[in-house]
Amino acid sequence: MAFDFNKAINRFGTDSVRWDQHNPDVIPLSVADMDFAAAPCIVEALKKRIDHQVYGYTHAPEDLRDSIVSYLRKFYDWQIEPEWIVFVPSLVSSLYSITSNVTDPKAHILTLQPVYHHILNAAKNSGRNYSEIPLSNINQRLVLNSQSIGNFAQSNSELLLFCNPHNPGGTVYTHNELSSIAHICEQKNLIICSDEIHCGMVYEGKKHIPIASISNEAADRTITLMSMNKTFNIPGTGLAWLVCKNQKLRQKASMGLGTLIPDPQVFTYTTAQAAINQGEPWRKALMSYLSDNRDLLRATIEDFGVIDLYQMEASYLGWLSCEQLQIDDPSQLFLDNGVALQPGSMFNKMDHVRINIATPKITLLEALKRMKKAIS
Repeated sequence: MAFDFNKAINRFGTDSVRWDQHNPDVIPLSVADMDFAAAPCIVEALKKRIDHQVYGYTHAPEDLRDSIVSYLRKFYDWQIEPEWIVFVPSLVSSLYSITSNVTDPKAHILTLQPVYHHILNAAKNSGRNYSEIPLSNINQRLVLNSQSIGNFAQSNSELLLFCNPHNPGGTVYTHNELSSIAHICEQKNLIICSDEIHCGMVYEGKKHIPIASISNEAADRTITLMSMNKTFNIPGTGLAWLVCKNQKLRQKASMGLGTLIPDPQVFTYTTAQAAINQGEPWRKALMSYLSDNRDLLRATIEDFGVIDLYQMEASYLGWLSCEQLQIDDPSQLFLDNGVALQPGSMFNKMDHVRINIATPKITLLEALKRMKKAIS
């Protein structure tokens, strides 16, 4: 089946967080959702569920855990048990609750620099002391160095907030890199909370490896957060889940579910199950299209000469260094020329911006044209 990712869908007037915050003259390539229609299998599943006309309190489908177990084994060579899975309404809310649930109030938390802003804010808002570990830049590839974990860890450090594939940098960690991180976390007795929401968006030639799959020791200290929301563009009606082998840790991580944190609802189960069971042809077509957009972005940025693109090994988010421009806020420069990018300030990197390439090629071409004009 052919999927048309070139189709431009007007998102104005649909309460889109990204498109409604600017006037129609601005191309918004900031907030991390895609401008593509959801996979037909998801649309059909929702229509079928809507036609039932009763939308009451809903538990997870009996076979959904088994579907996830099979999915993780097939795509990531990760063997888990169904009881390790806990369904949550939001990956983001879990980041915030986990930092409090699994650590002592006097504990110290480690996070990354730069990193997805909700990971950073989860550490900030936890009431715990925290440190941001600067990532190493190796040939425009951002990597967490295990030695840096040791340098920043304190005697009361209890939790590492990790992100793989990395947002915003796009790094897909190798087995050796993950082994080193898992080993130092074992030495320092650190729990790992790993945001792996972009794992379904790894480009050809790379492979996502869940850090919890590295060893039994890593599995015993890791809470893995996953969802189909990013890969299938369903954050408005998507489901998330955590995977944790360690029963005591899993119980701590689940505190608040069904009370302060609501249970997932009917349509979230519907979309997740359709994506897992039927969405692979669409996902493959999507990644092929995004790969072309990534190549276009890379070639254009190289032509600019004054901006550097970090290696995009996964996701539709490009991390751009604008240090050579030597201006206080490069995102404002581009906004003044009709392109809204995610400001680097969100990631504590004022001289960077993040660009979202999950948009029809004609839109990306126009945005890059405006960016070139802004620079010149």
